[in-house]
Amino acid sequence: MADDKTATQTMKALADADAPVFETLAQMQLDTFERSGLDPETYLLARIAALVATDAAPASYLLNVGAAAAAGVPVEKVQGTLVAIAPVVGSARVVSAAGKIVDAFDLVEEEG
Repeated sequence: MADDKTATQTMKALADADAPVFETLAQMQLDTFERSGLDPETYLLARIAALVATDAAPASYLLNVGAAAAAGVPVEKVQGTLVAIAPVVGSARVVSAAGKIVDAFDLVEEEG
């Protein structure tokens, strides 16, 4: 039972963006945009495509789709990216991603 409690606490810390886990994740992001050599829109769309390919969690979509929206990336470009990668990653992954994007933003609206 102690291991279950520790695992639950660790996962809660990660989900709540608690330090030091959050700090480690933030460090991984430093300078990636600059090093990519991509323009902001392409960079953010590539990140969204990678999230779909890895079947990421809703929180990851919230961060990246939110950043894309804040950067002025039109929702049609996000949709176009999903269409473009569907033959590679499969329709199930794209449908799953679309649902997670909606779930992520619904949670924010409920909390707001």
